[in-house]
Amino acid sequence: MRVLKMVVTYDGTEYCGWQIQPNGPSVQAELSKAIAAVTGERTNPVGAGRTDSGVHALAQIVAWPTESRLDCSVLQRALNANLPAAIVIRRMEEAPADFDPVRQAKWKLYRYYLHDGAVRDPFLLRHVWAVHRRLDVAAMQQAAAALVGTHDFGSFETHWPNRATSVRTVRTCRVVRCGDLVSVDVEADGFLYNMVRAIVGTLVEVGRGKRPAGETASLLGAGKRGLAGPTAPAAGLFLVRVLYPTDVAQTEASELK
Repeated sequence: MRVLKMVVTYDGTEYCGWQIQPNGPSVQAELSKAIAAVTGERTNPVGAGRTDSGVHALAQIVAWPTESRLDCSVLQRALNANLPAAIVIRRMEEAPADFDPVRQAKWKLYRYYLHDGAVRDPFLLRHVWAVHRRLDVAAMQQAAAALVGTHDFGSFETHWPNRATSVRTVRTCRVVRCGDLVSVDVEADGFLYNMVRAIVGTLVEVGRGKRPAGETASLLGAGKRGLAGPTAPAAGLFLVRVLYPTDVAQTEASELK
């Protein structure tokens, strides 16, 4: 038995999320069907992040145990030929036998895209939240900075509490403008249900002048979802990368050179 590590990109618009669900098609189900078609194996590959309905991924990390002896490049081509156009395996490689894409993940980065131009862009509508009003990015940046660090993010979790603890460490929370596009990056050691989308909804209210930038800090530890902003639509959210201990070590080593 070997374990393969895959980097998978997908447009989640037409899917009910990563995980197999009874109410619609999922990315995991499509990968399972492709694996069965190529190898005859019945298995459910494990993804690092359980992206929700309508959420996308640029680099979902997936582990797949297999008895197949085919070369990774051959398997990658064969699986891609059996996958829908919205899902593609960008890379495949051998992984250690004990590789666990969920438990061994060190940091996950999600990016949310907003469009605040005066005229909507029909080519972006499936992948952004069109807010139709110019956002004050400087105020959003100030509000986002207060979320960096180890805090109780219960106010940014839908159906709180879903986990044993709502304490998470956010090492990056930044807002960047590029023309009519505004991106919000949130990188953390773990995420609560709808945490990024609740953070974005709150930052958009700051950007619209509906709440002061300094109010964000007071939401931490309050544990009341109703105090924070609305949950942003799923369309604008992307899982951008997942880092593991070896990735972090390599990055730190390169920075020391």
